[in-house]
Order: sequence, then structure tokens, then C-alpha cells
Amino acid sequence: MKQTVNLGSIQETLLIPLFGRALETARPNGLLKDPRAVEIVDQLDYDFSKWRGNSGLSGACVRTRIFDEIALRFLEKYPEGAIVEIGCGLNTRFERIDNGRARWFELDLPDSIDLRRLFFEDSPRRTMIAGSVTDEEWMEPVLKVGKPTLFLSEAVIIYLEESRVKQAIVQIARKFPGAWFATDICTSELTTPQAQEKGMKRFGIESWFKWACNDPKSIETWHPGTELLGSQTFAEASPEIVAKMPFVWRTLMRFAPFIVRHLTKDYRIAHYRLGL
Repeated sequence: MKQTVNLGSIQETLLIPLFGRALETARPNGLLKDPRAVEIVDQLDYDFSKWRGNSGLSGACVRTRIFDEIALRFLEKYPEGAIVEIGCGLNTRFERIDNGRARWFELDLPDSIDLRRLFFEDSPRRTMIAGSVTDEEWMEPVLKVGKPTLFLSEAVIIYLEESRVKQAIVQIARKFPGAWFATDICTSELTTPQAQEKGMKRFGIESWFKWACNDPKSIETWHPGTELLGSQTFAEASPEIVAKMPFVWRTLMRFAPFIVRHLTKDYRIAHYRLGL
């Protein structure tokens, strides 16, 4: 019997990267291999067919790979550190890149965690937490670990108003000075009413990006000592990621990179070291 999906409008967007990972797993030389995503898609009572052929699915996997690379760099530097997946949805980063030593926390709203618990379980190194990133209660178990910490916000806080984004990041910075924080950001070009209408129609969902950030360095001013470590668009993805992109993407990257730079200029992944 398939599992019913009962999610809020923002939470429903977690199914987009899930389906993207399942499709990439079936594609020869796909961007990633995620057999758990394939299993979960097969077990959900949801019309995924509406997204077939949508290039945004591959884009979600490029984004995931970039976040993976940030997490792997963190684990290389802090192999016994802690990783907090903000808005974890049905992500499988633990299954894909865990090093056998790190401590993982997976945070999401209650309805998303209820769905997640149908497919994943807590373990001594892995804990699911129901809560909002703008709250503070969820931080307590992470603080108790007392390890260097990486916070990953993949396609999460961009759905919030800027005041709530700032609240969340500043709260984390105050509690975890020196932590790494990675998030995707988009310019105001992707948050106009026209862009929102187009995006929601394209994916058949009721939520779209709200937070616009035209300059990733502007976040450095939100909390003393916060430093932008780097940011990149899809056009600046590593050679390892580019080599596994769909053929059309690879061809454009090779022969018409200016087109790719133009198409991807308004969306990027940025990572920071939060202020001390």
C-alpha cells in the first residue's frame, strides 16, 4: 500500500529533489546514485509524472551535488563534526556521504518529519527533529554534542521572508560561533510576482522563492565576524559535476558558456563561516 502525502505548500517542494534524484539514479552517468530515492518515490501516492521532462529536476541534483561537496570539505576538516540538515525533507545525504564518524541532525517541520519517519530511523549518530528553523528549541541537542558544526539549508530559507531568514541565521550564529552555514540564494529577478507565478505554474506547486539576496556578501553584515567563504552558480560547478550533467547542459557548458552564465546568474549556493 502506498503512503499518502499530506504536506503544506512549502513542504510539498521537498518532493521535487526527491524525484530528481530518483531519475538521475536511473540515468547512465547520472549526477548521483540514490537507490533510496527510487524506493521512496515508488512508495508514495503522488503524481510525480507531472514533472517528467522538467529540466529543473536535473538542476535540483546539481544543487544537491554542490551542497554535497561543501559537506565533504567540512567532513575532511572535521571528520567527527556535526552536520545539521535544515529542512531535510526526504534527503538522503547521510546515506550518500556519511563518513561513519560524524553526528547528523535532520530538522524539518512536523508534517515533513512525520513523512520522513516512514522511511528513516534515528540512530546513535543520526537524529530527526521536528521544528522550525526560526525557533531555538531544536538547537539544544546540537549544542550538547559540542562539535564543530555545518548547517545546510538546501532550498529551504529562500521560501521565507527576509526578516525570518535573518532571524534564523543570526540565532544560529549566536549559538554556534564559528560554525559553517551553507544556503542557496537568489536575486530579486526570481522573486518578482511574475517569476513566482511562472515558477509555481512550471512545477504545479503553491509556493515559490520569497527571499531575495542580490549580494551574498551582504549577509556578512547580519552578525559580527561572519565571513563569506565562497559562492557559485551552476555555471561554476566543479568539473566532476559538469561531467555528469545531461548532454545538453554539458554541450552548452563547453561551447556556449556565456549562455549558461546568463541562465544561472540569479541563483547560487553560498557558504559562510558564522561570526565568533
